[in-house]
Amino acid sequence: MKILRTPDERFANLPDFPYAPHYTDICDASGATLRIAAIDEGPRGEAPVLLMHGEPSWSFLYRKMIARLVAAGHRVIAPDLVGFGRSDKPTEREDYTYEKHVKWMSDWLVANDLKDITLFCQDWGGLIGLRLVAAFPERFARVVAGNTFLPAGSGANPAFEAWRTFSQTVPVFPTGNILNGGTVRELSQAEMDAYEAPYPDESYKAGARQFPALVPIAPDMPSVQENKDAWKVLETFDKPFLTTFSDQDPITRGADARLQERIPGCKGQKHTTIVGGGHFLQEDKPEELADAIDAFIKETA
Repeated sequence: MKILRTPDERFANLPDFPYAPHYTDICDASGATLRIAAIDEGPRGEAPVLLMHGEPSWSFLYRKMIARLVAAGHRVIAPDLVGFGRSDKPTEREDYTYEKHVKWMSDWLVANDLKDITLFCQDWGGLIGLRLVAAFPERFARVVAGNTFLPAGSGANPAFEAWRTFSQTVPVFPTGNILNGGTVRELSQAEMDAYEAPYPDESYKAGARQFPALVPIAPDMPSVQENKDAWKVLETFDKPFLTTFSDQDPITRGADARLQERIPGCKGQKHTTIVGGGHFLQEDKPEELADAIDAFIKETA
């Protein structure tokens, strides 16, 4: 496995992002060592709020939420998935599978011995994060899901199909423009540049390019059975589970209702719709989203 590591200078002077990375080495099944980066802010003695990003973002997505949650007294941890942000980036698309992503982040979670976790997950942060909940339910105290789901071969809507086609055919993968297209507000050039920062050139984008092709939307795709098995655990998960979907995301529209129907911990919770948020609701409504997480933790403590 050939691995690229983005030079540190690419991450200098990013707007509203003073956070130092904390690194964890894990071993891939191939024998390669992968370095996973994470932000870890706030009091170490507090239970962690784990913020998991999706495609094609990185922990920069959470910069304003981190500040607000830390100010509210929480320890906040925001990892970069393998292939993204300041984490290592295997160069070949076949190096990335759904199950490898789950294994990499499972090993990272165990290596850091995180417990009593409040998970917030969006996009692929949910596809991986909800698998972690199913694998280690004892480590999670509660879950907040926004604009995400755990697909298991039952198809996809036209918005996702269009995105998948675009992602697999566009000659240059325009990360900053993709983030801007998934928000209601207009991102600044500096913000769009920050989303390009992890990728000095296209050779660093194998993971970002591969992710949309890995979503198990057809019954014969890899990871369908693993996700069905995870659903069996989630359908018994009775710890508090909140949905905070936005009102303007065509990709995941309606998935919040399906989560509420299937996961026992959703019952009786104050599920909310974030008004004025696109797919990347962390960019559109970071303060409102952080406050919802903070309130949920306090109400269910």
